[in-house]
Amino acid sequence: MKKLPITKIAGVIRSKNSGPYELTLDILFKTKRHYEYAKKSKSFCPAEFARLYKIPNKDIFGIIWFEPAHAVKITMRRYTVSGNFGDTDIYGAQQHAPLLGMLI
Repeated sequence: MKKLPITKIAGVIRSKNSGPYELTLDILFKTKRHYEYAKKSKSFCPAEFARLYKIPNKDIFGIIWFEPAHAVKITMRRYTVSGNFGDTDIYGAQQHAPLLGMLI
């Protein structure tokens, strides 16, 4: 299967807190065809997100596909507790950058 940049098939790539200890990544695909392409790929597994975020596989809590929105949600442990000393992104809104170079 030919690999495509995620930025070519996703219309929205974002991150946000899902509580002070977890981060959620949302990817909404442009079309159902792009959604199905991504879902069939081997790219959406805990090992790939652990590699991108340089965290242990066990810190990827879930990968949930949501067909009505042509979306996937990935939830992982937040490396710094939201609002804790040293936190540079209290809302978790700027944590999607590692996804931008992802090939699917």
